Amino acid sequence: MQATMKTYWSKLVFAALLAGLSGCTIVPGSHISTTPGWFLEEDEGNEEAESLPDVVKVHTINTRILQASEEPAAQPAPVLLQEPEDYDYQVGLGDVLQITVWDHPELTIPAGSMRSPSESGNWVHNDGTIFYPYVGKIKVEGLRVTEIRDLIAERIAEYIEDPQVDVTIAAFRSQKVYVSGEVKQPGAYPVTNVPLRLLDAVNASGGLTEFSDWTDVSLTRDGNEYSLSLRALYQEGNPTHNVLLRPGDVVHVGRNDDNKVFVMGEVKDARPVPMTRNGLSLAEALSTSGGYLQDSADASGIFVLRRAPEGSDHLVDLYQLNAKDATALILADSFKLQRRDIVYVTAAPLARWNRVIRNILPTVQTVYFGVLAADRAEVLSD
Repeated sequence: MQATMKTYWSKLVFAALLAGLSGCTIVPGSHISTTPGWFLEEDEGNEEAESLPDVVKVHTINTRILQASEEPAAQPAPVLLQEPEDYDYQVGLGDVLQITVWDHPELTIPAGSMRSPSESGNWVHNDGTIFYPYVGKIKVEGLRVTEIRDLIAERIAEYIEDPQVDVTIAAFRSQKVYVSGEVKQPGAYPVTNVPLRLLDAVNASGGLTEFSDWTDVSLTRDGNEYSLSLRALYQEGNPTHNVLLRPGDVVHVGRNDDNKVFVMGEVKDARPVPMTRNGLSLAEALSTSGGYLQDSADASGIFVLRRAPEGSDHLVDLYQLNAKDATALILADSFKLQRRDIVYVTAAPLARWNRVIRNILPTVQTVYFGVLAADRAEVLSD
């Protein structure tokens, strides 16, 4: 009778232990609940606190969200759009001028077969002047070639009747723009009498490399940095980003190493997914990571976590996609991700419970077989 009672109480203790473990809320691994108000905090008194809208704002991925997320294309800074009505090159230090006086070959230095125009022309000295026969020193720095032509013709008219003068620039050396970053041939490129725009500078530097981020182009001018986008030019055909460059401008094309999203949770291959030049949709990120696990994922709990824009009244924007209906994946294909987004696929309740069982099963088995062994020993001793 005593052994029977011990067996009864042992089994009762085992059942109580199992029941206590089954009611435990500690589940291995991370999890995002689909229940509203999941982001509540608890204070020291273990009492439920009010929701914190300044921490997380939850959105459902639907057609309204897709329409709201379609932001207008960013425009360059207004100062970059200010262009002169008539572009004309101004001569600077180091430029080489080619001056021709028609019908007076003695005043024109011939280039010859062994000399280029840049070698035989008139070099603008460090004091901004050139020397020309019968005219002497002429201050040409900051002048246009038409102004230099008129100035030489006016002074040489004292010696030659009705002179026909032509002035061209044989070598552009005084003014440059600088292209750096992810282009094939970074370097300094001359500003010439032909307007030099952003696309011209990028093409002159050999074009973009495979590691370039064509949405991350910076232009530094007079100590100020401005953002431009080659994607807006190439893909969207927005000509405002093809700004006119000025001497001393620095164009830098960034790398795309940091342009990635992180796919975690119940997917076949949880890993960072790099973004392409055309961006990355939620559906593309899921498919690249092998898709979500059909036997353990909660299809209603596909989340995108994104840091809220600066100045927002909350910290994190959380977007939820309910993909239990497979047609909802059409929305996922239209939902564009941003760099450093976190895509998380949560586990189904049954999968979480199975993980709890797997963790507590060794303990339960130890207790159970310990109880049986104690009962058997008690019976034998009786």
